[in-house]
Amino acid sequence: MADLFDTLEGEGQGSGPRPLADRLRPKALSEVIGQEQVLGPEAPLGTMLAAGSLGSLILWGPPGVGKTTIARLLADVTDLHFVQISAIFTGVPELRKVFEAAKLRRRQGQGTLLFVDEIHRFNKAQQDGFLPHMEDGTILLVGATTENPSFELNAAVLSRAQVLVLERLDLADLERLAQRAERELERALPLDGHARESLLEMADGDGRALLNLIEQVMAWKGKGKLGTAELTSRLMRRAAQYDKSGDGHYNLISALHKSVRGSDPDAALYWFARMLEGGEDPRFLARRLTRMAVEDIGLADPQAQAICIDAWNTYERLGSPEGELALAQSVVYLALAPKSNAVYVAYKAARKRAKETGSAPPPKHILNAPTGLMKEQGYGEGYAYDHDAEDAFSGQDYFPEDMSRPVFYTPVDRGYEREMKKRVEYFARLRVKRQS
Repeated sequence: MADLFDTLEGEGQGSGPRPLADRLRPKALSEVIGQEQVLGPEAPLGTMLAAGSLGSLILWGPPGVGKTTIARLLADVTDLHFVQISAIFTGVPELRKVFEAAKLRRRQGQGTLLFVDEIHRFNKAQQDGFLPHMEDGTILLVGATTENPSFELNAAVLSRAQVLVLERLDLADLERLAQRAERELERALPLDGHARESLLEMADGDGRALLNLIEQVMAWKGKGKLGTAELTSRLMRRAAQYDKSGDGHYNLISALHKSVRGSDPDAALYWFARMLEGGEDPRFLARRLTRMAVEDIGLADPQAQAICIDAWNTYERLGSPEGELALAQSVVYLALAPKSNAVYVAYKAARKRAKETGSAPPPKHILNAPTGLMKEQGYGEGYAYDHDAEDAFSGQDYFPEDMSRPVFYTPVDRGYEREMKKRVEYFARLRVKRQS
């Protein structure tokens, strides 16, 4: 009797037409398109299989790149019984049944490859439940996830499994897949060259999505080849993959921030637009742009922060989509502004030193003395009022008495901070002069 959680081979055959994606499912690992960095002879999986030492795996990659297919084929190659479950629909009672069936199978001399789709959906306790069965060889775990395993999976699971990164399919990979579909269907796509390229781009790196699109196109009636206009009027572009709380969010905001820091306005605008197209909250972007102005530009262009705040306020008044143009203007301004993190570096150094020196008091000469007792204790004694000093600068030491004078702020020779550098050097020379 088949396992409750087994994926039945050939299920549904004879009861109706099979989807194109199912008909074109690779029969061997060598037929998998676009993952040579994992499956090649010198790649991780190729090496494991050649050595006959396949271990537990986590397959990390976007949808439609072959995670399920690879897991199935690994079970075939290693002669393991294939069991597939989804973390979305499987609870603790179902997991217990899966493990018990795997134990029984093991006693009968056959191992089990347990494929867990969306494994990151399991909580910590559920993930911990896999550990003893992985360790005693009851199961060989192959987990699939679209989320960064470093953030979503327990360290204990990661220590017992190798993470393999699967990549989105590029246009060349998608073209190979389209040609495979045409051979299966025994006719060419009714598209001209530009429309064909547009169809590949619509799939957005997802092989399964491409095959679904091809199936729709092939079902259209009519003669002759369609152009891009006819294609896009009949098909909707696949929505870009973007999780506002997941890995895609952090990857794209990192790309935007580094493009600004790298003074590339075109790249910065592109990543800014990608995030908006993905549904990102413009207020989050406004906040992050303001942070860039403070962290990466600083006093090299003091106006940058004000421009970001003004753009933020403009967005709040206008809303979307008009207000997003103000944010786009701040993106370009920040990218082209002179860069300096000198204040940021100085601030972190000052915080570090403040933590190290604990509760060291200020020197007594800069403390106020509102009472007689405090005057007797020397509070305020010897304080030099800077406005009465030559050049309005006394050169007194304002650090704790037992602390040697540190240097935190070292301005760069860019933008407005050139002027700040001149002032720092000017006061340093005066300080030496006053103390000599």
